[in-house]
Amino acid sequence: MSSTAISRWTGEDMQRRVARRYAAERRFKLLGLTAVSLSVLFLVFLLGTMVVKGAGGLSMGFLSGSDSTDPAMAGVWGALKGSFLTILVTMALAFPIGVLSALYLEEFAPRNRWTDLIEVSINNLAAVPSIIFGLLGLAVFLNFMNLPRSAPLVGGLTLALMTMPVIVIAGRNAIKSVPPSIRDAALGVGASKMQVVFHHVLPLALPGILTGTIIGLARALGETAPLLMIGMRAFIAAPPQGFADPATVLPVQIFLWSDEVDRAFVEKTSAAIIVLLIFMLLMNGIAIYLRNRFERRW
Repeated sequence: MSSTAISRWTGEDMQRRVARRYAAERRFKLLGLTAVSLSVLFLVFLLGTMVVKGAGGLSMGFLSGSDSTDPAMAGVWGALKGSFLTILVTMALAFPIGVLSALYLEEFAPRNRWTDLIEVSINNLAAVPSIIFGLLGLAVFLNFMNLPRSAPLVGGLTLALMTMPVIVIAGRNAIKSVPPSIRDAALGVGASKMQVVFHHVLPLALPGILTGTIIGLARALGETAPLLMIGMRAFIAAPPQGFADPATVLPVQIFLWSDEVDRAFVEKTSAAIIVLLIFMLLMNGIAIYLRNRFERRW
């Protein structure tokens, strides 16, 4: 190497360039650390505020009771059971239909303008505000099909419509992550297309599909607007016994208590928020466990 080339790399101009690059890297790291710190501080502030305001309201009576006009008797069991029944309906409909749709679009559907239109429509549906799905549920399930108002069945159907695009997108991404060599090897030993998809591709993509599904269900669990549109804001003094009984859900119960004039409901509202946050964190924890437990590295 010539002395000119050496001086070009060791000169003052190059050293200034290297110094600027390292300085830019340090600034970016500081910016990222600041963003993460702000997120964690906001979460800690939210949890701390709710614990301070609602810890006194957490009791077995609160967890086992239903809604009441008397704040001392009010509990979340009715809303919690309604949320559970609603999520069951949502999962029973959105998961199989979403996974099968993702498999068809990714493995079987021909590439033409119709499938392109379907893909664009699914991506757009995933970004539609949730209250639009509430209006759709009101028009179709209540006004057209005459299903019972304020029932977990109707709430689950409405949330399934909202969750399905998210599951389809997550499922397609998980299916794409399966290496093509898996498909080629299975086809090479005589497996049919259906055997390749259901015996090899789907089991390997299932962890990613389950993760996206649980995250989508956690989002649905925290929704209020679409359920308000279908009437799940009624005063329910007894827990629902079935999918067609009148019910409410935990986010709507929190909304109703926060609107009460009696200041004693402030503690109940904060306690209900703690229960909802714990339930949502539990669902996200299950998603992280499934991803780490079944993840395959290639």
